Amino acid sequence: MKQILSALFAALLLAAMFALPAAAEEAQPSFEVTAEAAYIVNTDTNLVVYEKNSETPMSAASLTKLMTMILLLENYQDQLDTVTVTAPGYIYDLIWEQTQNASTADIWRGETHTLRSLLYAMELPSGNEAAYIVADYMGGGSIDSFVAMMNDEAARIGCTNTVFTDPCGLDPGNTTTARDAYLLLRVAMSYDAFVQAAGSATYEMPASSHHDAPYTILASDKLIVSGSSCYREYTQGGKTGSLDNWQSFAGWHTQDGETYVSVVLHVPKTDTNSYPALTETADLMDWAFQTYTVAPALDSTQPLTELPIVYSTQADTVMLYPADDMQTLLPREGGSELTQKTFQVPDRLTAPIRQGDVVGTVTLSIDGVEIGTVDLLAGSTVDRNEVLYTMARVQEFFSSTYFKVVVILTMLVVAVYIFLWVVAMLFTIIRAGDPNRHRR
Repeated sequence: MKQILSALFAALLLAAMFALPAAAEEAQPSFEVTAEAAYIVNTDTNLVVYEKNSETPMSAASLTKLMTMILLLENYQDQLDTVTVTAPGYIYDLIWEQTQNASTADIWRGETHTLRSLLYAMELPSGNEAAYIVADYMGGGSIDSFVAMMNDEAARIGCTNTVFTDPCGLDPGNTTTARDAYLLLRVAMSYDAFVQAAGSATYEMPASSHHDAPYTILASDKLIVSGSSCYREYTQGGKTGSLDNWQSFAGWHTQDGETYVSVVLHVPKTDTNSYPALTETADLMDWAFQTYTVAPALDSTQPLTELPIVYSTQADTVMLYPADDMQTLLPREGGSELTQKTFQVPDRLTAPIRQGDVVGTVTLSIDGVEIGTVDLLAGSTVDRNEVLYTMARVQEFFSSTYFKVVVILTMLVVAVYIFLWVVAMLFTIIRAGDPNRHRR
């Protein structure tokens, strides 16, 4: 039952998650974006403000752990502090086979931890052993079974170019796209436990069989670490990932009540920057917050257009007002003045009409990209003049196709009748003038 409810919840969430085309495609950062792929979405409007190679599959690295955390929370979100798991020894051999430099939360063979501690271990220092411990537990001792669950869940979420081969991302065969990583993060954000973990700069792991005292693990997401070179107060959390000489990051950011989700993939490392994805994310989000704002595109107190109205002596026209002000993402420079309006309205209105009646719609777009549609409402009540209405209906009747057909058919009937009458009369006259008609 829990899985069914989770599936229904995810389906409802996805309806609001799929982003629409950019509100202003011409706006571009003034700096070079070195990420191989990027995707930035305003979640208040679901509008994309920046996109680069967002559908190109790339190695996912530790962004893979987003799916491991999603499955953990989907199945155990209410049991994070009550379920404990012991680290099996064989997973360390699997990690060692892939690399000797894997990120770790310092969890040893045979140590027992709660699922909450494993969640934080996966999120903050991106502990690969924590991901494998969860995969072994949820897969019933089979990592392959858990990986199959990961791929099934990715397909259900709507990730069209994502493939998982392990639970942590050490295998380069784990692939995703910037858009798919956005979807993964949006689903993860729907769990309060993930939001809390992703927003934590530190976490105290409890004492265990291999740790005499609690110890602190640190977040790899330096955007939330006060005092770091790339700290941004607006960043709420996210997930890092890196392999070889690049770094990726998926996170979310809120400032002045506006929220964005950002993804950058494969930002090259340099000799002077060990956190290139975080630095590039900070630059991109500074640009996004400076360039765009969620603002009203319309003023519901001002008429947008007017239409003629018939069958009334009260008014010749009716003003049309937008049903709401359409809060949407707009450039800070120019704002609503940059929008183009396309009206879908009749040629005229017919009385009676009441103030507030929906009489049409208006669609707004920027640079040819549609950003929304709003109903148009009648701004006043206009009663019908029955004399004008009756005269118009009579005139409509006499000018209608029905009336014309009736007239034509009547004329045809009369013509046929006259023709038959004339024929009958001629026949009678001919018979009357025939001298031999009595002899017969």
